Order: sequence, then C-alpha cells, then structure tokens
Amino acid sequence: MKNLGDWIRQIRDFLETTFLQIDHWFEMNEPCRQHKPLNGGWSIDQILEHISLTNHFLLILIVKATKKSLEKKASSPNWQQEVANYSFQLEKLQQVGVHKSFYWMRPEHMEPKGDMTLVEVRLKLKEQLLQCLQVLDQLKDGEGALHKTTMTVNSLGKMDVYEYLYFLAQHGQRHLTQMENNRIEFENLSPD
Repeated sequence: MKNLGDWIRQIRDFLETTFLQIDHWFEMNEPCRQHKPLNGGWSIDQILEHISLTNHFLLILIVKATKKSLEKKASSPNWQQEVANYSFQLEKLQQVGVHKSFYWMRPEHMEPKGDMTLVEVRLKLKEQLLQCLQVLDQLKDGEGALHKTTMTVNSLGKMDVYEYLYFLAQHGQRHLTQMENNRIEFENLSPD
C-alpha cells in the first residue's frame, strides 16, 4: 500500500510526463494540427487550447483548496493523524484519462474560441505545469489531503488537492488520445 509521499511523487511524475506529451503536439505540422475530424470534432490546435482553458479553471479550484488545506494544517495540531489512513481514488480517476470512457459535457467557458495564439497556448501550458508543481511543493507533507471539494464529472464526489492534480493530468491524457486519432485520420486522408 502506498503512503502519501509515494502518491505525491507519482502525481508529480504523471504531471510532468503528461505535459511533456502534450507539448509534443505543438511540433506537429500545421495542416495536421488544423485538420478537423470528419465526425465534426475539434482540431489539434483547438484541443490544445481546450486543455489550457480546462487547466485554468481547475487550477482556480486547486489553488483555493491548497489555501484551505494549509489553513486547516495551521489550525489542527494533529493534522497528520487525519491523513494517516490516506486513500487515493486511482481507479475512478484513471477513467478520466480514457477517451470516450463516459459522457462528458464540458462547460461552454472551456470550449476553444481561438482567442489565443498557439505560442500563447503553449506558454500557458508551461506555466500551468509549474503552478501544479508549486502546489505539490507547498503540500509536500500530505497537507493536500486535508481539504476536499466535490467533483461532479463521472460522479467522482469529494476529491482532495492531490486527486484534483491527478484529474488535471488525466484530462490531458484523455485529449492526447483524441489528438492521436486526429493525426491518424489526417494521414489516412492525405495523399502521400
């Protein structure tokens, strides 16, 4: 059974790996990135913007929960006992990363509008990774388990800060599959 420190290390690695995999897509050639799939879905450029928008709103929740976790730690001398039997919802959270594993209606404010350049989106994603890692640094001793916020997506229920960070990375994984599907379709439709 993993302890909280093991989970924190795993989340850090998963965040770094996911953001690196997402960053790779900025190097794809422009016709491929701008191809809209035949099913009416988003182009790779739009997906990249969507990931950054979703991260933005998730990070607002994560930063608020981080502050509340640290406040709870400061006001509770026995806070470590509260997180001693930590349980991480790994299986439920892994489903988030599987493209089309469940119906997911995103809010309109997370839909890509084309308001940012590709350079701006890429920079925003790099900043967001740093912000995630800073949160983990702030909560390196397990404090992130002290505060939970409800997540309605896939009926996940109450999640702590670590689970939210893992959710953010799994959301990126979900769209990595979508971008790969776009690339395959584009290559199959393109003459050699």
